[in-house]
Amino acid sequence: MHDDALVPYDFHCPYCDSPLSFLIDTSQGSHITWEDCHECCAPIQVAVDISPINGELESVRTGSDDDVL
Repeated sequence: MHDDALVPYDFHCPYCDSPLSFLIDTSQGSHITWEDCHECCAPIQVAVDISPINGELESVRTGSDDDVL
């Protein structure tokens, strides 16, 4: 992993609405992962879409653990 593969992403927790910031590792390609909220500790689904052509971040979707992303 290179530092240029880390892209900051800001959003709000789907449970407690706290502002959060995560680093997205674009070198992993498109993937789904779970991160815990820093405030309420609830599990947040994070779906990352990376372009297969240029490897750049295309979109990030977040949701509660029960959401289907």
